Amino acid sequence: MDGINFIKNEVIYLLEKGLVSRNQPIFILLNYITTCEWVFVENELEERNFKFNDSIGDLISVEEWDND
Repeated sequence: MDGINFIKNEVIYLLEKGLVSRNQPIFILLNYITTCEWVFVENELEERNFKFNDSIGDLISVEEWDND
């Protein structure tokens, strides 16, 4: 599983548990991700041009397509 899909799965878990909502900014995830993991998350998000003020909904709605 690639990095962005791992992050999305973790965020979906937090959404299902009611810990975060789709309209909250991505930076709220700092409350649920360890400092060590955050470095990985931060790098993955920056590679995909996400800003920490973007909504969680924007993050999980991005689709990944495999190249044929």
